[in-house]
Amino acid sequence: MKRLFCLVSAMMAALLIAGCGGGEKKKEGVRIVTSFFPMYVATINITDGVEGVTVSNMTAPQTGCLHDYQLSVEDMKRLEDADVFVVNGGGMENFLTKVAEAKKKLQIVEAAKGIPMLKDAEGTNPHLWVGISCYIQQVQNIADQLVKADAKHADQYKKNAEAYIAKLNKLKQDMHAKIDPLTNRKIVTFHEAFPYMAQEFKLEIVDVVEREPGTEPTPQELEALIKQVKSLPVKVLFAEPQYSPAAAETVARETGAKIYQLDPCVTGEAKPENKDAYLKSMAKNADVLAEALK
Repeated sequence: MKRLFCLVSAMMAALLIAGCGGGEKKKEGVRIVTSFFPMYVATINITDGVEGVTVSNMTAPQTGCLHDYQLSVEDMKRLEDADVFVVNGGGMENFLTKVAEAKKKLQIVEAAKGIPMLKDAEGTNPHLWVGISCYIQQVQNIADQLVKADAKHADQYKKNAEAYIAKLNKLKQDMHAKIDPLTNRKIVTFHEAFPYMAQEFKLEIVDVVEREPGTEPTPQELEALIKQVKSLPVKVLFAEPQYSPAAAETVARETGAKIYQLDPCVTGEAKPENKDAYLKSMAKNADVLAEALK
């Protein structure tokens, strides 16, 4: 009886070890994390309806561009269980080296891969997604790299990417129809987020309100900006919904310029129902430009 009791006890212990941590629990499906909102929107469109694939966004809804973003403990925990990390690249995520060193098995997908980038006073400008042609290339890049990272779902990724790019091309046509006829092409934007949009629609950015978001212009810069705005045939300033318009309001008071908002599409709730967020924001930007520059 004693031997039987010991045998039963040993079998139960073995079962508990096997079920509660005797080995590493196998992950199910493919877990994708994106760096910030525009990458999230692209990725949920490419992975839409693909069984076993989950997508989450690393940063908070209101984060905006990742110029000086510092990784948190929560970010690293989120990446711990990820299989794929989708980023803009091109210098937007300064923390990428740190992530690659810490998570050697994590597959990093760079949307900016191979896309020619513009230079400015600060160096290479990574805001590719704000130009719709560049964003289309980014969507294709993400899809191509996901196909390699997860060949099992290759056909679905390709099909979804084609469908989303078709919508983006239709939006591109609509935007050109509204913006191309405008005779006034000179604009003042809030910060260096819009050169790719300007390139797309042959607009000329004559100045920016803040070189870096949150860094107000110096008195000398403010004086030069006011002079520049006064010389414009159509006196308008373009602020961004993510940042304080205080500096733009100062310029507006001194010049009589009217303030409009252009959205670089960097903030929003990471929810599947927001997969049309980019389409809606860019369509609105076209309407704003058409209204402001008419």
